[in-house]
Order: sequence, then C-alpha cells, then structure tokens
Amino acid sequence: MTAFDWNRLSAVVSEHAAAGEAPGAVMALSHDGETQVASVGARATDGAVPLSGDEVFRISSMTKPIAAALTLMLVEEGVLALDAPIERWVPELADRRVLRRLDGPIADTVPADRPITVDDLLTMRMGFGFVFDTPCPAFERAAAAGLGLGPPDPSVPLTPDAWVARFAELPLMHQPGADWMYELSFAVLGVVLARAGRQPLDDLLRDRLLDPLGMTDTGFEVPAQALPRLVPCFTPGENGLEVFDSADAASRWNHRPSFPDARGGLVSTASDYLRFARMLLDGGTHEGTRLLSEQSVAAMITDHLGADRDRSTSAQAFLSSGAGWGYGLEVLTTGVAPNARTTRYGWGGGLGSTWYSFPELDTAAVLLTQCLPPPEPLVTAFWSELITMLGRRSR
Repeated sequence: MTAFDWNRLSAVVSEHAAAGEAPGAVMALSHDGETQVASVGARATDGAVPLSGDEVFRISSMTKPIAAALTLMLVEEGVLALDAPIERWVPELADRRVLRRLDGPIADTVPADRPITVDDLLTMRMGFGFVFDTPCPAFERAAAAGLGLGPPDPSVPLTPDAWVARFAELPLMHQPGADWMYELSFAVLGVVLARAGRQPLDDLLRDRLLDPLGMTDTGFEVPAQALPRLVPCFTPGENGLEVFDSADAASRWNHRPSFPDARGGLVSTASDYLRFARMLLDGGTHEGTRLLSEQSVAAMITDHLGADRDRSTSAQAFLSSGAGWGYGLEVLTTGVAPNARTTRYGWGGGLGSTWYSFPELDTAAVLLTQCLPPPEPLVTAFWSELITMLGRRSR
C-alpha cells in the first residue's frame, strides 16, 4: 500500500474541507486484500470533535449496488428470475399504461408493449423516473403523492404496500426497456425483494448479505451500538452549512423505517462498505465463503446500456462522461462492444458518499462526507488524485 500517498490524499481533501465545503471526510482503500482508512476534519462544523474513521454516514444511493447484489443472490437461488415479469410479486403493476407523450396529460396513454421485468428494475429501464428537460404532469403527480423524489427520508410513513398502491395509479413515462430513468425502479425493486423473499427488506438484507459480510454498522436504521458514531448531515444554507439531519436520537435514521427504501435508505461506515466492495473484487466470495457466483458479479459490473446512454437525457444527467450502467452501479469500460473490459465501477450518494472499484488493479476506494449535495470540488479532487496514483502504480 506504500504506493498510495495518504498524506497527499489527506492534504487534498483537507484543503477543500478547510474552505468550508464539508466538515471533514473519511477515506478508505482496499488493495490486495488489505484495507487502510484515514480521516480528515471534524464530525461537525464547529470542528470540536475530529473524525476518527469509524463514523456512520448516510450512504443514500450507494444502497443500490447492495440491493442489486441481493437481487442476484435470489436469482441464483431460483426465487427470482431476471426475465420474470414483476407482476408475479407486485400484481398492482400489471397491465401498465404508458404516456403517449412525456409532457402529455396523464390520461392520454397507450398499453405497455410488455410487462416490467426484474432486469428492467436492475437496469433502471422500468419506464418511470426523474425528468429534467420536459414538463411532465406524471412526474409532478408522483412528487405530490409523496413517492420520494427528493433526498432519502426514512421518516416517510408509507408502508411498501401503500407506496406501490400510489405508484400504481400513475402511467409509465416510457415503454418498459426503452429508456434509462433514475431512480424509482429501485424503490419497486425493494418491494419485489421483500415479497419474493417473504421478509421485510431490512431483515432480508441483514440475513442474506450484511451479516454474512460482517457489515455490523450497516442498516436502514442506525444500529444501537453505532448511534454514538453517527455524524450529522449538512446542507448549504444562508449562513454556511446547516443541519439536514442530526446525529442524536432525533435523527430520522434512528428508527426502523416504515418503508426500507432500496433506492437510498442505508447507513454504513467506510470499513463496512469496503467489505461489500471487496466481495465483488474477489468474484463473489468473502473470507472463503461464496455469496455470489462469478457470473453474477460479472453481470453486475457489465455495462447494459451501451450506446443507449447517448439517447437518454437522464443518463446524461446522472452518469459520468462515457459511463454506462450495470446492475445498480455505474460502469466505465474500454468501449461499447459486448466484450469491452470494465475498468471502473461504483456509485455515489446524494448525501455525500462515493465508491469506485478498479478490477484490473484489484482496488476499491470509498469517500464519505456528510453533505447534501455532495461537495463536488472535494469529491472531484479526491478521485482525480487517487486515479493519478493508480495510474502511476499500473505503469
């Protein structure tokens, strides 16, 4: 690990933290099975308590890769199938209607060409999601219905059944499989997982993936033993960073949610998340125990969008330049051919977290901050410096 200059990485991140972009950050790296964690800055804006590296952060959309891995575990067990229509588990979403025009009236629809499949959810091609460039009454209705089109909020009182019932009242925006749209597919996926697995999603995830990986600080609510290590989350305000969610008993993550949200509901630590990342780098194994097949890992980190990303306004808004989408994560490859090599995969969260793995270099890295939105200059500087270091190491 000597090729990775933690002093340099810390200095880069510290410079941005000192400028007020974030109170601090935790950085973690796994390479050749070894893990190193470092931290800079403080738990809060007053700078009174330094970060130690084992703090609990809200990882928001970094929940998606974990939910995707759980899905593939159930596929391997025969509980789910990638090509199976989800109406088998979510009959409320059978016989979908589709908007004739994205900006058209909600009642102006045509029948869906085919049912939504499990694969559509993993690849976020269900046909409903965020819209940026066109006024869309269906999107506005979804927001008004409380379907969670803003930052993660586990205090929302909707149950999974109630959430699906509200979503079922809306038409799809696009035909299933036609367009990549962030991010409601994963909310539906969480419901499918719970119903297919016959357990609430938080229990299912704990039993099948988190406990086997030893991710004891990860969950849809802050584990009791971890609450003292939860950091507050901040968002920009008129007088600098203001508290978005507290780090005490009043935190919205301090209670079991009514709707464990596979889009972005988890909390975790840098070390915990690296266990998950390491499992993927090791082809689906953890400490000698196989959790996922090599074929499932390969499918997860393979770009399923290809050239379609250039036609999706949502993909252009959310994905890095030249990136595609695997199952629950962003994928950068050497090209768009079916046999293109994956050079980097991972994802970030809107509350300040990012993770990428570099399979050819057997390396995974996690950067955790506590800001909504993520402090872009700090995040960009960290990854630029790390990628420069990796480039030197690969030569």
